[in-house]
Parts: sequence; structure tokens; C-alpha cells
Amino acid sequence: MRLILVRHGETPTNVDYLLDTAAPGPGLTALGERQAAALPGVLAGEDIEAVYASTLVRTQLTAAPLAAARGLDVHVRDGIREISAGDLELLPGDSEHGALYMRTVFAWAAGDTRLRMPGGESGTEFLARYDAVVAEAADSGAATAALVSHGAAIRTWSAARAHNVDVPFAAAHRLANTGVVVLEGSPADGWKALSWAGATVTPTGEGGPTGEPLTGAG
Repeated sequence: MRLILVRHGETPTNVDYLLDTAAPGPGLTALGERQAAALPGVLAGEDIEAVYASTLVRTQLTAAPLAAARGLDVHVRDGIREISAGDLELLPGDSEHGALYMRTVFAWAAGDTRLRMPGGESGTEFLARYDAVVAEAADSGAATAALVSHGAAIRTWSAARAHNVDVPFAAAHRLANTGVVVLEGSPADGWKALSWAGATVTPTGEGGPTGEPLTGAG
């Protein structure tokens, strides 16, 4: 199947660069609303048959225009919510707290899934809940499903599950609001990332993957 992972639109705490992961979370800024409204056009070339969003308000608001444009319901699932910041909740992301958060999640993607976020979940717990929603989408019969989720969650899950995305690549390639990662595969056979924020993902040998601009992309 084709799996489209979409980061939500901009929120006030994105603007303030805070580690905001708890439910229900904030809504969208005016820019975030415009980003959500533009998403159906951005994904016009995708034959999306199912739309999922996390239990956080911002993903549901982002998914709504896309689902409406396709005549689909939004399936709300806790499994694809953002990685819990635990004791780091609402601390500055551009500080040692944010660095600790990202070190922890990328350690999970590298295989140290028993490590636990301070006051939060472990990598084993995060990957299990995210995997469960991906498996549900795969079992739904949809050839293409869009999951509107969160930046750290998408980057961590992709680095852990896509065979052509490694941790250095995911760490170096942040997703902007409504940034998209497209993968193909299945839970049984594994996943391959096709594009990351509008760039193809190609292997570079032992150095890991790299993003190459798509033909005609700006």
C-alpha cells in the first residue's frame, strides 16, 4: 500500500517552539488553517481512500479539509499522536530539553527502544501504538491512506521502519507544518520511503539515504 504521513498545520506552540505533546493540545494558527485548507490541493495527485488523525485537536483540524474534499470520514486514533514529552512538557524545544527529547526519540529509531522519555513513554510503547494504526490502515483495504500526525512521531517511526531512512537522515530533515512523507510497502514486508517533504529519498550506499529534489520541484 501507499502510506502518506502528514504533519499537522502550524499551532501557537509551534510559533513559540515549545514541547507541546499532551492532549487535546492547541488548535491551529491562521497560517495553520491556510496550510490545512491547501492540503487537498497539495495531495491532489494521490488516490487517498482513508484518512486518519491523532487524538490531538491540531491533526483533526488539519485532516478535515482533506477528508471533506475526498468525501471521507476522519478516523481518530490515539496511536499516531505525538511522542509524549513527559517531564519535558511545554519546555522550550530550542534548549537542552528539546535536545534531550530528540536524542531520546532517535535512540529509539536506532534500536534502543527500552529507553524511556523522562516521565513519559518508552520506544517500545511508542512504536507499538504507531504500528497498530498503520496496520489498521493496511488492513482496511485502502490502497492509499493518509495519516495526519506529528513531526517527531513521523520522523522517528519512519527512521525505525523504513529500510531506506536512517537516523542521521531523519535527524537532519525536519518536517515543516503539513510536510509530507510518502512510503510504500506493508507491515509484513516493511516500508520504503519514496519522498520526504517534496524530495525523493534515494540510497547513497553506506552513508545512508539523502533527499534529492524532485524534477520541477521548487
